[in-house]
Amino acid sequence: MVNRKEQKYIYWTDKVVEEVQQRVKQNKVLQKIVKERGYIVYDEKTPSGKIHIGSGRGWVIHDIIAKSFRDHGLKGRFILSSDDIDPMDSIPPDLPKERFEKFLGIPLRNIPSPEKGYESFADYYFSQCTELFDKWGIEAELESTGERYIKGDFNRMIKIALDNADKIQNIYKKIYGKTIGAEKLPFNPICEKCGKIGTTLAYEWNGDEEIVKYSCEPNLVEWAKGCGHKGEISPYNGNGKLPWKVEWAAKWPTVGVVVETAGKDHFTKGGSRTIAVAISCEVFNYPPPWPSTCNNEGEGYEFFLVEGKKMSTSKGIGVSFAEISQLVPPEILRFLMVKTRPQTTVDFKEENIPLIYNELERYERIYYDLEKVDERERANAKRIYELAVIGEIPKEKPFRPPFEKLIELVKILPDNNQLEFAINKLKEWNQITVVTDKIKKDVEEKLAFAKSWYEDFGKVSEIKIELTDGEKNIINELIDIIKEEYDGENLQTKIFNLINKHNSDPKKIFKKLYQILLKTDRGPRLGPYIIERGKEEVIQKLKAVL
Repeated sequence: MVNRKEQKYIYWTDKVVEEVQQRVKQNKVLQKIVKERGYIVYDEKTPSGKIHIGSGRGWVIHDIIAKSFRDHGLKGRFILSSDDIDPMDSIPPDLPKERFEKFLGIPLRNIPSPEKGYESFADYYFSQCTELFDKWGIEAELESTGERYIKGDFNRMIKIALDNADKIQNIYKKIYGKTIGAEKLPFNPICEKCGKIGTTLAYEWNGDEEIVKYSCEPNLVEWAKGCGHKGEISPYNGNGKLPWKVEWAAKWPTVGVVVETAGKDHFTKGGSRTIAVAISCEVFNYPPPWPSTCNNEGEGYEFFLVEGKKMSTSKGIGVSFAEISQLVPPEILRFLMVKTRPQTTVDFKEENIPLIYNELERYERIYYDLEKVDERERANAKRIYELAVIGEIPKEKPFRPPFEKLIELVKILPDNNQLEFAINKLKEWNQITVVTDKIKKDVEEKLAFAKSWYEDFGKVSEIKIELTDGEKNIINELIDIIKEEYDGENLQTKIFNLINKHNSDPKKIFKKLYQILLKTDRGPRLGPYIIERGKEEVIQKLKAVL
């Protein structure tokens, strides 16, 4: 439960909770939904290939919003749906084209899995991610959009959409200013002859008999060829699906969604969110979920980039959620995503792992009152840590030595008895006192991660440090200051005073100090870090470059 006394500075997820509660108070439809189902935070993904890490950012955002509802004593639920009834519109580059080309246009749930042990193509790619949710601390109820169609959950919305096809067509025309997608009935049947859904065109709706007439068009799309069959079919119980912009709007009343955001590309003016919001308000009479209102689609979250590159699931571009989970501890990535507000782009670089790791360690120290900061920073850091931590929050600060300590260990590890050697060194460096089975496991895991990072990146990123005579003088004086000072914050102030005394640029001096001590250009607050790391060790490193 959130401590309201410490909520003077409210985190953004808690503001979402307050805003949604106000919406519910003002809307009887939402009041009924929330009473019956709780506060549903929703997300969805088409499993058309390896799902990239950018989707993981959305999952973490929705997870911490749902968690914030629960922290406020409300029934917060994060539901993630696999849009497995969507058609295959391209073949992932990691699969043989000759094996899967025949499935283009067929619902993903009806295509065999590339590997044994999974129910379908969709299940294979979706499960690659969801099997890792425990490691990420993501608490989600998983569901299948296709199953909802089969069970009839969408039947009511399908009828409303088809009965109001002219209204939906007018929405498209009004927003796009042209007739793209506006001549079609808002329904895609599954062809009874060839099983494809990406090539069908519904052209007549009989509302009395509730039958759709359709054709499976040979040239409707470039990526799949229809069989030419003409037929008529009930649109209900899994015989087809709504087009995805209409479907997005239909999901909100069907599931009872009160919060659903998405990447900023969906929120561009006149884009998919604009269409979905208009259909939700004007056709389904349901208030769109936060951050949208009927008058404003709101803002989506920024991209998660890796080395400056955006990723694509269907094209196989970038790092997948599953792959990055093997390279970087999920606790590090979750912390990065939680502390970075949604409207800020995350550009993840492997070289920054030590900085993220040490920042997490600092937030832990603040959470456990082991580092003094002002009230605002303390409240913010504590709330971020509460949302970022995986599992139950430990009663005591977890074992997490500074990353550079781990790298130092990696550099001096013997060929044999590495774990025993590491534990003895960490005891010698006052990083651990009591050795338990859990500590042994933690040391083993963190050491393996540090070894991997060092082999992949650390060896090739050694920084050649060149100092001017003025910078050498500053470092010489700093060594004397460090010898006499035992308080991290006081030391931080004295470092600034020393730099000002020499009329030097603080940014340049701090950069040099970080390069000397951390082999990076940035790092944690230097004064507290020096005291925490150990004065003698820091002094030795500073003397080594003089």
